[in-house]
Amino acid sequence: MTSDHDGPSDDPSSAETRQVFDPAETLRLIQQQQDRARAATEPDGRLLFLAWGLAWLVGYLCLFLSADADGQAAPWAFFVFSGAIISAVAFTIVHSVTRTAGTRGVSARTGAMYGWSWMLGFLALGLVLGGLGRAGASEEVMALASNAFACIVVGLLYLGGAAAFQDVRLFALGVWILLVAAAATFAGLPLTYLVMAALGGGGFLVMAGIEHGLRARRRSVAARCVGTTSGAGEAVDA
Repeated sequence: MTSDHDGPSDDPSSAETRQVFDPAETLRLIQQQQDRARAATEPDGRLLFLAWGLAWLVGYLCLFLSADADGQAAPWAFFVFSGAIISAVAFTIVHSVTRTAGTRGVSARTGAMYGWSWMLGFLALGLVLGGLGRAGASEEVMALASNAFACIVVGLLYLGGAAAFQDVRLFALGVWILLVAAAATFAGLPLTYLVMAALGGGGFLVMAGIEHGLRARRRSVAARCVGTTSGAGEAVDA
């Protein structure tokens, strides 16, 4: 006696079920969940770009607009610039450390070391500039050196952050900052400040906008994929 179940099943619902639970689709959804979890425990590039973009734009514009005929900026402009940079450094440290505070292992150590690297880098910068001042460097040399060295610190830290967090856009921004620092140094005072405000601060703000757009696009694509999967599941149940 032959059973009706000996041959391959022609039940259309079985084919639809296999289509809905496609292994490739399941792996893609798992990857999306992992990306969201990683984004929640890593520094938000949009906020870091925005903080540094505003700091450089406001600070360097004040230096440029207050500069005299010899290219020397007014003391009040340096106070504004210093306050803006210190605020950006403090925000970077706090943000990087707090975003990884709930994690353990390599991710936590990476975020903490990256955050504190900013403080150590600028602390060393201050000591180097103090040494140059004691060596008798002129005001113009001090102004150009302080700007160039600060940009080198920022650019290299972004390159290190890109390697740590596997972020290509962060690497591109680090390269851009290093190039802007070189161009601004050759421009000479007071054009150095204008170049830094427009290309340096502007570059940060452009990257913040790009990062925000890419994240919004990824969320939209993920939402459409989830909606499509849910709709297919409801069709099978029906």
